[in-house]
This record gives sequence, structure tokens and C-alpha cells, in this order.
Amino acid sequence: MSENKIHPDQYFIEGLANNDSAIIRSIYKKFVPKVVSYIRNNSGDEDQAQDVVQEILILLFNQAKAKQLQLSCPFDAYFFLLCKRKWLNELKKASNKGVTIQDDLTSTNEPTEEMVTQTEIFEEKQQLFDMMFQRLGEKCQEVLKWSFTLKSMEEVAMKLNVTYGYVRKKKSLCTGQLTQWIQEHSSFKTLKI
Repeated sequence: MSENKIHPDQYFIEGLANNDSAIIRSIYKKFVPKVVSYIRNNSGDEDQAQDVVQEILILLFNQAKAKQLQLSCPFDAYFFLLCKRKWLNELKKASNKGVTIQDDLTSTNEPTEEMVTQTEIFEEKQQLFDMMFQRLGEKCQEVLKWSFTLKSMEEVAMKLNVTYGYVRKKKSLCTGQLTQWIQEHSSFKTLKI
């Protein structure tokens, strides 16, 4: 993807990362009606469409915050394809029966497909991390959460009212355990892209 230029629509991604209400309203006004229409025409309703949109916006927010999202295609095509795939996966989960899909709005744009694939991999990695993080003990979760949000380990130690040495050692042990569980999980090898 390094050979692709950043698309001018990157400002939508930056707006999501910064929780910019004007950008979010703009996304809802410009792009969500197309998604809602597609889902309503393909065995869904307004509420289901809004759920899909919310899930995708949260996913994009998380990926943008992790600085792992540089748009190389129009936001409209990228957002629509993500929502479309999410909806098709929901339909597959809900039913083993064949589903008729009106597919006149598909994108065969290669950069868009590549971006969507990257976002789907990011989502799978995030889900694996979250699942393994929940297996950690309460103290480990607390130490790691604070170390993600505070600037220094000294601040974490003060926040938790423990010594700096304890926090460093605990973080190291917890990170090691979390990493081991992630690497041992069956889906890890398929996500290593």
C-alpha cells in the first residue's frame, strides 16, 4: 500500500479519529443513506442498517486512533463496501438459506478492496486482542489499561498507589502473558499479514 497516495478524503478518517462532530454529521448526511437503502433492499430494515453503520464507524474510529488507516481510495466507496460486507456477513450468520442480493452497487476498485481487506484484518486482530485481554486477571487489566492511557509508568504507579518497580514488572509480566495467549490462538497465524 505504500505506493498508493493518500486520498483527499483522508479528512473523513482524521475527523473520525478526532471525534469531529461536523465530519461525523457529514458522513451521516452524505454516505449513510446509500448504506441504509442497500440494506433495506437486501433483507434488512432501518434499525439493522443503523447498527451496521455504527459498528463500521466504531471500527474506523479505532483503526484511525491506532494510526493504521490511510485512505487510498474515495471514502464513499470504502465505507459502503465495509458496510456491505458487514451486512452480508450478518445475513450469512442469521441464515443458512440462500439470500437474494441486489448487487448493482458493488465496487471492483482495487485500492478500495485492499483498504477494506486491511480494515477487516484490523477488526479481527482487535477482536482477538480484546478476547485475550478479558482472560487476564483484574490487576493485569488495570495496569495495562492505565499504561495505555497515561504518558509514563511513574504516573501509572501513582494512579494505582504502588511502586514504580511493581508497575514495570507487572506490566512486563501481563504483556508477556497477553502476547503468549494471542500467539497461541488458532487465528493468530492467519492474521499475521
